Amino acid sequence: MLDNFFGTILTNGQFTGETFLEATVCSLLIGLFIAGMYMIKNSYSKSLVITMALLPTTVQMVIMLVNGNIGAGVAVAGAFSLVRFRSAPGKGQEITSIFLAMSVGLATGMGYLGVAACFAVIVSTANLILNVVNFGGRSEEERVLKITVPEDLDFEGKFEDIFDKYFMKYTVEEVKTTNMGSMYKLLYRVNMKKGESVKALMDEIRERNGNLEVSLNRPTVKADEL
Repeated sequence: MLDNFFGTILTNGQFTGETFLEATVCSLLIGLFIAGMYMIKNSYSKSLVITMALLPTTVQMVIMLVNGNIGAGVAVAGAFSLVRFRSAPGKGQEITSIFLAMSVGLATGMGYLGVAACFAVIVSTANLILNVVNFGGRSEEERVLKITVPEDLDFEGKFEDIFDKYFMKYTVEEVKTTNMGSMYKLLYRVNMKKGESVKALMDEIRERNGNLEVSLNRPTVKADEL
């Protein structure tokens, strides 16, 4: 039973009209499944999900045509080397999903429909679970604190008592000059204690930095960052 499920539908590497239709329909269904699973917990564009849905079928067709034909394989490789993707760099999960769709296309192109379906289900489910549990994600309490101080203020040790009051932990990320050197900008990565008031924190900091700019934000990750 399992041997039949994980075996190939091709005979001696050759495909018929029936096996071609079976592989194509399977590729389309698995591609739609991959795209649908990706849409559940990720930000996406219409172009990306359509690409995920159709890529397995495209790769499957190429693999079926070059299967066992070295000359055709070299020609296809040369054609693909001319392709240039003129788009913004993608996130790590986008790249992973594209590779997943390509892997499915390779499997269906070689006739291993059961392998392709099983692999897509396992990887897509694992991706969904890791997103749901926020695997590798930053703590919800983690913030980025930015404080502007005048150049004549000795900021070292100036705010530590306030930080001890409102934060569980804090680290200095960056110190730089701004406004042609007349001010300093201090950047801290902090974890706020539960129940503490953000307004009270900022009011106390403003009393010591001369009422200059203070901001408290959640850390962000760029869309193209791996």
